[in-house]
Amino acid sequence: MSFVDGEAVKEGYEKVRRDDKKETWMLLKYEEKQIVLCGTGIGYDEFLEQLGDDDRAYGYIRVETGDEMSKRAKFVFVTWIGPNVGALNRAKVSTDKGSVKRIISDFAIEVLADEKAELKLDSIRSKVIAAGGANYGTGK
Repeated sequence: MSFVDGEAVKEGYEKVRRDDKKETWMLLKYEEKQIVLCGTGIGYDEFLEQLGDDDRAYGYIRVETGDEMSKRAKFVFVTWIGPNVGALNRAKVSTDKGSVKRIISDFAIEVLADEKAELKLDSIRSKVIAAGGANYGTGK
């Protein structure tokens, strides 16, 4: 099992959650046997650029939802296993994820992806909206 750098992860998590901060994502990656905060940022495309084919990573993303009457922040937990990651390291991700989720505990949906096509923002936003239940609005 890998060690999670809890203090750094909590700090990144709080930045993404807070309304008075501009960060919209946080990314954790493996450094040897440790899971560390790789960075935080603002743009979703910037988040996707951080995901390499050889990487195992966990992301936390802020997604704005709502309608013309109200906007809400919802959160997504992403587990990324790049297409070049071997079977043993793939298996370790599932056991290590529990340690990460003890810190990152508040999210609307969870996404497991091994291709960036699975992480298109429109698709993620649709899943968040569906998970939220009622989606009112005038449609205009």
